[in-house]
Amino acid sequence: VQLQASGGGLVQVGDSLRLSCSVSGRPGSRFNMGWFRQAPGKEREFVAFIDRNGGAIIYADSVKGRFTISRDRVESAIYLQMTNLKLEDTALYTCAAAGWGTRPSGFSYWGQGTLVTVSS
Repeated sequence: VQLQASGGGLVQVGDSLRLSCSVSGRPGSRFNMGWFRQAPGKEREFVAFIDRNGGAIIYADSVKGRFTISRDRVESAIYLQMTNLKLEDTALYTCAAAGWGTRPSGFSYWGQGTLVTVSS
């Protein structure tokens, strides 16, 4: 299973950005998936989770109300719509698959990540 995250970039405080994560290597499979991020000098932290059917969604408190996780109804791709971005949202954002919840250790597959930089 291969995951590819994309959509990162350099934005300003208050801007919006949409990240995408495509899944390949297991046709027809739909995984529980999550977004995590790691800022320079910090540990990886949970951002958002969505189950394989889109029925269960979890957000980190730090992004609740600003970020929205969703998934494609046909393909296995997931998205992270980020609004009202803050300086502290600057990080490498990585998608993960085949897991549950908020712990990185709970996921089996990881993508390379896409860098989000928020400037003032």
